[in-house]
Amino acid sequence: MDTLSFKTYSAKPSDIEKKWVLIDAEDLPLGRLSTEVAKILRGKTKPTFTPHMDTGDNVIVINAEKVKLTGKKMTDKMYFRHTFYPGGERFTSAEDMLKKDPTSLVTKAVRGMLPKNKLGRKIMSNLKVYAGPVHPHTAQQPEIIEL
Repeated sequence: MDTLSFKTYSAKPSDIEKKWVLIDAEDLPLGRLSTEVAKILRGKTKPTFTPHMDTGDNVIVINAEKVKLTGKKMTDKMYFRHTFYPGGERFTSAEDMLKKDPTSLVTKAVRGMLPKNKLGRKIMSNLKVYAGPVHPHTAQQPEIIEL
């Protein structure tokens, strides 16, 4: 009997090719933008995806200050943090976060969609978020992606 043998592909560090990708966040909904960014960072858009390796690309997000939140999320959505002191719960609205640090909304949304382990922290280092349209990565010749 002739059986076909299929082997599961597992990328080796020498097989991984990283490229640079540029995404303009202007007028894009935060959730839809961050899911696509997380997929690209993780490497799920590539045929060489391997779950335990950093096979994704480097992503540059520009115009993070112009990201859109639908409905009343700008005022009603709350972000939680704790000071690690008794009674140290702090809540910040999305509107306040956007005013204080425009890049934090996109960064926090993408971080929540990545693995919560060493690999996730390593992958986050491949994300560069900028509030305005200017970025210092022109030498890497990033490929522009329309979402």
